[in-house]
Amino acid sequence: MQIVEYRPERHEFAWTFGGAAPARRVVPGTCLRLWTEDAFSGRITSTADRPTDVLDMTEVNPQTGPFFVEGAEPGDTLAIHLVELTPARDWGASTTIPFFGALSVTDRTALLHEPLPERTWIYQLDRAAGTVLFEATSTDLRLELPCNPMLGTVGVAPPGREVRSSLVPDVFGGNMDTPEMRAGATCYLQVNQPGALFSVGDGHYRQGEGESCGTAVEGAMDVVLIVELIKNAPPPAWPRIETDTHYVVVGSSRPLEDAWRASQIGMIAWLGELYGLDRLDAYQLLTQVAESPLANVVDTNYSAVTKIAKALLPDAAAYDGVHRHLREQARTL
Repeated sequence: MQIVEYRPERHEFAWTFGGAAPARRVVPGTCLRLWTEDAFSGRITSTADRPTDVLDMTEVNPQTGPFFVEGAEPGDTLAIHLVELTPARDWGASTTIPFFGALSVTDRTALLHEPLPERTWIYQLDRAAGTVLFEATSTDLRLELPCNPMLGTVGVAPPGREVRSSLVPDVFGGNMDTPEMRAGATCYLQVNQPGALFSVGDGHYRQGEGESCGTAVEGAMDVVLIVELIKNAPPPAWPRIETDTHYVVVGSSRPLEDAWRASQIGMIAWLGELYGLDRLDAYQLLTQVAESPLANVVDTNYSAVTKIAKALLPDAAAYDGVHRHLREQARTL
């Protein structure tokens, strides 16, 4: 297996999906060992830092990439298997940001009262225990929370030569902010432009469903992934994720119910491909077995998840068993 290592300098970050020149060209089957900067571009380092003082809002959510995958053409499906996600720092940061977050005034939810005040929390990482430390600022409450590394952003170049901000989730993936995007997961994305041009970033050491205040425990991440290309299969209309235990579809839109509907329709299509069900049979089965956690309710588009436990379904080999194959390859690294 070919192994490519890439640690971008600050001037090499990508800030969009589409419109950025490839950082590297890779062949299908390549293992990439990468480093990603946190969503704040490393500018928030202490509880004294306030977003409006230290952030450059034109340089948030930096991406590592894009990577041009040789042979990838529109109509193909890209498979990105996350092998390892390892916090690259011993701390992560979270903040409240004016006009941002699910429970705050925003420029689109325009109200007369002021936005929530800015505040920063620093979470210390205990690698041996596998926890991050929440420390309240208003009381002496301290909680050790399990560290659950994930990538908030995984995506390819959009269709139609569009250039989209790295803050946006949509059919191309992007800033979906779902905890399902963790080590051991395989993400399937439609290829829209030659080379696919995929990027990853926005490491979270921990995040609850919905990412309520708009920022998780944001941190730099060491990432190991394997990229594979799937030919001669219908590309997914919405991002799909396969784990050892679940099938997952992520839909992104506004209002939130449209994001949920997109994920549900995406899962109905996948059930049809896996088991030959027509739409109504798949709709009925989905209604009885689906789980519907939120991914994010704070980004430019909201993201909703539909997932089904494999234990409830007959054995199947999505994309001829690509996930199982990549899991086996990962064990050899």
